[in-house]
Amino acid sequence: MTMFRSDLLKGKRILVTGGGTGLGREMADEYAKLGATVYICGRRGPVLEETAKELSQAHNTRVTALECDIRVADAVDDMMTRIFNEGPLDGLVNNAAGNFISRTKDLSPNGFNAIANIVFHGTFYVTLAAGKRWIEQKHKANVISILTTWVWNGGPFTVPSAMSKAGINIMTKSLAVEWAPHNIRLNAIAPGPFPTKGAWDRLNPGNMRSDSMGSETDSSAGTPMGRVGQMHELRNLATFLMADGCDYLTGETIAIDGGGFLGGGGNFSQLAKLGDAEWEAIRAMIKSSNDKDRAKRTV
Repeated sequence: MTMFRSDLLKGKRILVTGGGTGLGREMADEYAKLGATVYICGRRGPVLEETAKELSQAHNTRVTALECDIRVADAVDDMMTRIFNEGPLDGLVNNAAGNFISRTKDLSPNGFNAIANIVFHGTFYVTLAAGKRWIEQKHKANVISILTTWVWNGGPFTVPSAMSKAGINIMTKSLAVEWAPHNIRLNAIAPGPFPTKGAWDRLNPGNMRSDSMGSETDSSAGTPMGRVGQMHELRNLATFLMADGCDYLTGETIAIDGGGFLGGGGNFSQLAKLGDAEWEAIRAMIKSSNDKDRAKRTV
């Protein structure tokens, strides 16, 4: 269900990080549907290529897959050079992320860095690489970062992600002021539950939240609306923020969570009820999911 005319983004060139699957794919699909030239990047080359092919054919527009590890600043710069050699971007969606539930006392430095290097460092590398080029070329542009409501009330049992996304929230506000004279806007979206396989494998492995706490399998019990988000709702908000017409809006993080943050906290505080055996089972399921994803990477 779209709210917009079919050619709203015609002529726009947009990069979506982590655009091969999940929320990134949804936004890339909507942008392509509305006429944009879309780039998607990530570490799983075959997955990206398949998504790019499907979206290009579905919408008769160009969708380009770019294999890139955004944790590596030089790799990000090389990717951005390749894109800008074809023409400047008009928009960037910082969507690439990683997360898993864990008691913080069980985290290793490597476990922390696995998330922080993508969400915190990687998002900054991509934003900076695009921003420097936009400023140099005096090109009007737009950045959207995908965050979470935890940036306001903390993320128990997801501390690496909560810390990293809180940093990107402050980056959004800071650069909105610093780059406003260059006609570069930065905003962010904080989604509530929008179930995707990749996220749910690590945030609700084996439906542990349902089994242990009596909440619904789809995690909708914590939202005043009594349901999870529907993808067209996120797609519409991401389009609104990317399109021309709201150029006075910058530096804002908008929650789309059915009132979950306001009504009940919108985080994983309920997991304090789990015991050692349940956490051991969670770690095993997350490891299995990670191993499957790792097998699909070529970077």
